Amino acid sequence: MKNLWNDGDAEKLVADYAKKGVGRDLALRVYTTRLLGGEPRLVLHGGGNTSCKTKATDLVGDEWDVLCVKGSGWDMGVIEPQGLPAVKLGALLKARSLKKLSDEDMVALQRANLIDPSSPNPSVETLLHAFLPHKFVDHTHSTAVLAIVDQDDSEALSEKVFGSRMGYVPYIMPGFDLAKAAADVFEADPTVEGLILDKHGIFTFGDDARQAYDRMIHYVNVAEDFIARQGKPRTEKAVLPSRLATAAEVAPMLRGAVAVARGEGRFDRMISDFRTSDAIVDFINSARIADYAGRGVSTPDLSIRIKTGPMALPAPDAAKINDYKSVISSHVEAFAKDYRAYFESNDGLDDVKRTMLDPMPRLTLVPGLGMFGHGRTLKDAKIASDVGEMWIEAVRGAEAVGDFRPLSKADLFPLEYWSLEQAKLASNKPKPLTGQVVLVTGGAGAIGAATAKLFADNGAHAVIVDLDATKAAEAARKAGNNSIGIGTDITDPAQMRAAFDKAIAVFGGVDILVSNAGAAWEGRIGELDDAILRRSFELNFFAHQSAAQNAVRIMLEQGTGGVLLFNTSKQAVNPGPKFGAYGIPKAATLFLSRQYALDYGAHGIRSNAVNADRIRSGLLTDAMIASRSGARGVSEKEYMSGNLLGQEVTAEDVALAFLHQALAERTTADVTTVDGGNIAAALR
Repeated sequence: MKNLWNDGDAEKLVADYAKKGVGRDLALRVYTTRLLGGEPRLVLHGGGNTSCKTKATDLVGDEWDVLCVKGSGWDMGVIEPQGLPAVKLGALLKARSLKKLSDEDMVALQRANLIDPSSPNPSVETLLHAFLPHKFVDHTHSTAVLAIVDQDDSEALSEKVFGSRMGYVPYIMPGFDLAKAAADVFEADPTVEGLILDKHGIFTFGDDARQAYDRMIHYVNVAEDFIARQGKPRTEKAVLPSRLATAAEVAPMLRGAVAVARGEGRFDRMISDFRTSDAIVDFINSARIADYAGRGVSTPDLSIRIKTGPMALPAPDAAKINDYKSVISSHVEAFAKDYRAYFESNDGLDDVKRTMLDPMPRLTLVPGLGMFGHGRTLKDAKIASDVGEMWIEAVRGAEAVGDFRPLSKADLFPLEYWSLEQAKLASNKPKPLTGQVVLVTGGAGAIGAATAKLFADNGAHAVIVDLDATKAAEAARKAGNNSIGIGTDITDPAQMRAAFDKAIAVFGGVDILVSNAGAAWEGRIGELDDAILRRSFELNFFAHQSAAQNAVRIMLEQGTGGVLLFNTSKQAVNPGPKFGAYGIPKAATLFLSRQYALDYGAHGIRSNAVNADRIRSGLLTDAMIASRSGARGVSEKEYMSGNLLGQEVTAEDVALAFLHQALAERTTADVTTVDGGNIAAALR
């Protein structure tokens, strides 16, 4: 572990923050917190915390001794001073004399003594930081230290590795009791430079920011060097198939299997993040990988990310890929069954009312391929993958020095089902399309871009497909929610397949298709060149069929249903003069949507169409508006608002219709008209 302290960088940050009224202590606390938070082997997605004791002035000008401690929700790697809320130290120190303090009362005490009442909740380990007398205190979940403490003989091994310069604290769940125990261990030997917390991590402290940070890096290096010296023989490798299936083949099956069934064809879907490297594959190819996975997480706080630990699958044989879906399902069912038993056996030990979390794994290990992180959002899925990489490193180290024996699942339960974490989860309401992936063709055009953004605003991750890759990327940026843009000629089946494969690679699958791309050619049908009509059919019919085929292929593998949405245009039912080259293939696409409804309704795949008219877009340009209004003998304004409502219809109106169809769970074979009212184009 490299020590990243740099005097010049530290002083520059102090000077920069001084201009903003931030004192030296807090500025240096920010500096070293970022150094720690930027190293995933130390701190990962909320794990770890830091503090400093200093002075702060409240809103009425009174000065207080305070503890500035990492606040909930802040990433240590990019923390700002406001991410280290100041808490009145005197009140925290008084709490040590209490015999009991519930988690709820502890949080209330900390919030009641914030200098700024709008600050985030201070860390659950605030009292531990307060009870230690040092000015600067650092806490991480170093994977090397975890390799030492995730052992049956962790206390003796810690003494062997770290000697008398580090105190040892037996495992206690973070909170008031741990804070008191840690303080007692320090006071029994005030010469120690830090504390090793069994099954948890490491604390170091010092009189200044650099001393606390230097000690952290030093003792982590002591652990790393010890592990490196062991040279334990490599574990036996599993026998792999002669030819492995690909991650692209496995991902939709796995994503479907971990979706949470809500009954009557409804699912809470997951996003999947695939991660692989030589190091990952080397480790998960172990013949003992299922055993390691079943033992649990390397540090208890990971339970809120990957539950009780990973799920391990057998390696996928390419020659038996059609059977692998049932293999995945059986393993997911077994994982869920074990999780329910874990919840019920531990929940029954007291009278506390808890709501069981969904029992699906959040990390899946696939020998020969890599691992999949699962989450309701791409962010959550990536966090699970990040955690997986650090879990592998901790387990590898633990096995090098002994046997990986993390915290028991019985002891893990109180942390996973911590009352405050339960309250946080209960208040987190997902959006209607959370966990779903939508692919939009013609996604950089007016209708496509509006639809992608609206779906993303409602929780979906959008894959925006357009002929112009630059515009597709820009539309994805505007849509937000980690949407991606792909340059694709959708009339080329190979490129269409590649676009859907990219959706699998990034998100794990596809749930909604908005087949929207199109272009119009004018001319009287009897005088039209065959080449133009065929070109129109390629884009306005066959490209829709190609997109739908790819979507259905993935949806059937997922087994969680799906939605096909087609932009068919009013030309499909109400043709205009000199517009046959556009209207005829659109009419075919309208009936294509109904054929998909017929053929795949039994699989929970719905198929609907939007019949829109006169939307300003790349298709209906100003020049086209002038041409069409001239063909009908009306002004351009009259042409655009020539409907029963007398109002122009926008791309956003069409997007709303697509969203409605995506959410209407009992609607299929529908055609929704979005044209402001045109009786000639109305169906039924």
